[in-house]
Amino acid sequence: MDNLRFVLIVLFLWLSYEIWHQWQEDYGPKPPVSAVAGQNRPVDVPVTSKPQETQSSTVANASSMPEETLKAGQRITVTTDLLKVEIDAAGGDIRLIDLTTYPKEKDKPGDPVRLLNDDPRQLFISQSGFIGEEGMVPNHLSEWKTNQTEYTLGKGQEELRVPLTWTNDKGVSVTKTYVFKRGSFLIEMEQQVSNQSPSVWKGRQYTQLQRKQPEKKTGSALSANSADRAYVGGVLHVPENKYEKISFDNMKDKDISQDGKNGWIAMIQHYFMAAWIPPADEDLHFYTKSLDNQKFVIGVMEPTAEVEQGQSPVFKSRLYAGPKIQRVVENIKPSVEGAPPLDLELTEDFGKLTIFAKPVFWLIEQFHKVFNNWGWAIIFATIVIKALFYKLSESSYRSMANMRKLQPKLAALKERHGEDKQAFNAAMMDLYRKEKVNPLGGCLPILVQMPVFIALYWVLSEAVELRQAPFIFWIQDLSAKDPFFILPIVYAASMFIQQKLNPQPQDPIQAQVMKWFPLMFGFFFAFFPSGLVLYWVVNNILSIFQQAYITKQVEGRSALFVRGGTSGPGASGGGPKDSSA
Repeated sequence: MDNLRFVLIVLFLWLSYEIWHQWQEDYGPKPPVSAVAGQNRPVDVPVTSKPQETQSSTVANASSMPEETLKAGQRITVTTDLLKVEIDAAGGDIRLIDLTTYPKEKDKPGDPVRLLNDDPRQLFISQSGFIGEEGMVPNHLSEWKTNQTEYTLGKGQEELRVPLTWTNDKGVSVTKTYVFKRGSFLIEMEQQVSNQSPSVWKGRQYTQLQRKQPEKKTGSALSANSADRAYVGGVLHVPENKYEKISFDNMKDKDISQDGKNGWIAMIQHYFMAAWIPPADEDLHFYTKSLDNQKFVIGVMEPTAEVEQGQSPVFKSRLYAGPKIQRVVENIKPSVEGAPPLDLELTEDFGKLTIFAKPVFWLIEQFHKVFNNWGWAIIFATIVIKALFYKLSESSYRSMANMRKLQPKLAALKERHGEDKQAFNAAMMDLYRKEKVNPLGGCLPILVQMPVFIALYWVLSEAVELRQAPFIFWIQDLSAKDPFFILPIVYAASMFIQQKLNPQPQDPIQAQVMKWFPLMFGFFFAFFPSGLVLYWVVNNILSIFQQAYITKQVEGRSALFVRGGTSGPGASGGGPKDSSA
C-alpha cells in the first residue's frame, strides 16, 4: 500500500500541473488563425427605413452598422471620485476611462489603470447610437454638441449629468446624457428623442464595445503574473445561457447573431471589465462583428421604437466600467423589478470549482472585515477550514500512525520474503487485516483538501479584492509570488517534517524519490501567489501538530498494552522485536 501513497502524491502533482495546463488551454496564447472570416466584407451605412421585428431583419440590422472609422472631435473631461472619463463629441461616446483608485503598480499611485482607451494600439471603447433611416438617427459616428468641456463631481455632490445634443434639419433632436454617481463605477446613459418632424420617427438603440485584440503574451506556464494567463475577450450573458465566453478567435471565425431577453454583453480582462446592461424584459438582439486590424465588436440592440410627432421619450442603458468586485457587481439590479438577476458577479471567474471557491472567498472576506488584512484573513480562514476537516484528518492520521507503528514488522516481512514480491504483498495484507489497519486512510487528507486548494488558487488569482493586497513585512502583494521565496522554503521545510511523521516506503527507490518531494514542491510553489502558499504553510503547520499529537496518542496506547501484558492481536508493541529477532 506504500505504492498507493506514492501514486496519490504523484497524482497530486499531476493534478496541480493540469490546473496550469487547463488554464493555458482556456486563457493562454493560441496559434494565429490564417483564414479570418468576415474581415474584408463591405460594411453598409445604417439604412433601416422600415425595420421589422423578425430574425432575418434583425440580422440585417446588425450588418448595417456604420463603418468603424474613429473620428476625433471636441473632448469632454469628466472627473468623479472613482473615474476620470473622456467623451468625444465625434460619436458622443466614451473613449477613455481611468480607474483613479486602482494604480497599475503599487508603488506608482499616480498612474491608474486605463480601462477604456482610444489609442489605436490598445483600442478599447464604448459606443452607442440608433439604427434607422439615414439622417434621421444619430449613431457613433455622428457629430454631437456640448456647452461645456469639463465636469467635476464636487464635494457633497452625489450626481453629475453630462449632456450632448444632436439635431437634424427635419425637426428631430436627440439629447444623450451620461449620468455619473458618487462611489459608483456604473454610468447611466439616457437618450431623449424629441420628434418635431411631420412623420413618425423610427429607430433602434444599440450599445456596443469595440476592442483591438491585445498582443498575446507568450510567457511560461510557471509565470507568477496571473494576468498573463487570464481570459481577455467578450462575454454574452442571458438567463438561458449564463456567462458565455466569446473569444476573439470565436469572433474571427464567425459573426454571432442571437436573440434573447434580460441579458448583457461585456469585454472582460484580468480584474476589470466593461459591460453594457440594456433594459430588462425587452426583446434584444446580441451580435459580434470582426473588423480589420484585429478589431472586434460585441453589442446589443433593443427593439425598434416609434416616436410620434411632438413626443420626447427617453431610451436608457447602463455601462459598468470598473473592477470585478463581487459585492459591488452583484448589487447591480435589473431595471425592472421581478426580472431575472443579472449575475454580473460571474465575471469574477473562479473556474469549474466555483461551488467551492464561493464559500472559500466568503469565509476569507468575513475575516477581512475583522482584521482589515487579507493575509490574516487567509490564516484564520485556514484555521476554520482545518477545524472543519479535523475529524476526518484525525481518522486519517490515526491510520497513518498505526501504519508507522507497523514499520518494524513490515521491514521484518520484507527481509523474510526477500525478492518474492507476491509473497511479501500477501503477508503484508494479512498483517493489515490482523492489526485492523486501513492503509487507505492516510491518503485522505490530500484528496479531501484538493478541491479547497484548487478553489483557493482561483480565488487568489481572480479576486480583484486581493490585487496588490499587502500582508506583513516583505509580502506586499498576496496575488503575486513571494519575491524572496521565503514562504516556499518554509513550505518545503514543513513538508519535510511531515514526511518524518509518515510511515516510510518499504521500496528503497520510492524512499529516495520521496526525499526529493519537499524540494520539488518548494520549487513548484515558488511560482504560485504568495497568498496560496501562505494558506498551505499554515495548513501544513496545523497538520504537523495534529499528526504529532495523534501519533503520540497511538504509540502511547501501544506501550500501555505491552506494559499491561495484553496478548493477542492488539499487543502489537512487542511484535516488531520478536519478528526481527
